Amino acid sequence: MISFFKNKEKNEPQDNSYSKIAALLIHAAKIDEAYEKKEEDIIKETLIDLGAPVSEIDKIMSEAIIVEDNSNQILDFTREVKNVPDSDKIKIIESLWKIIYSNNSADIYETNLMRRLSGLLYVDAKTMGDLKLKVKSELGK
Repeated sequence: MISFFKNKEKNEPQDNSYSKIAALLIHAAKIDEAYEKKEEDIIKETLIDLGAPVSEIDKIMSEAIIVEDNSNQILDFTREVKNVPDSDKIKIIESLWKIIYSNNSADIYETNLMRRLSGLLYVDAKTMGDLKLKVKSELGK
């Protein structure tokens, strides 16, 4: 018998949730209108770190680009992120900050996105700020 809730019970991402998570990361990368290879690499590394099969990364990224292009709101992406374990949510938020600071600065659209995501993902401001400082420190900014 096939269980459609198998991965949900374990609270692990399902295959299409990887594309939704990637779509959120791509959205963050595109928000400053400069989607670069280094941002794509951060997204791929994040997906692998979250457990996505390496052999499926290009397929997931292709699906995510379509999802992101066809969506007009970030709620579509955040639903998936809210359902992952807190440790994975932290990895995703760190990746968002890495993407934002990959070009050495954060513009008002990027910081506004992170403020909105804080509320949508139920992450308190202190945690968001701590993760931001951690990433900036790691990147030497």
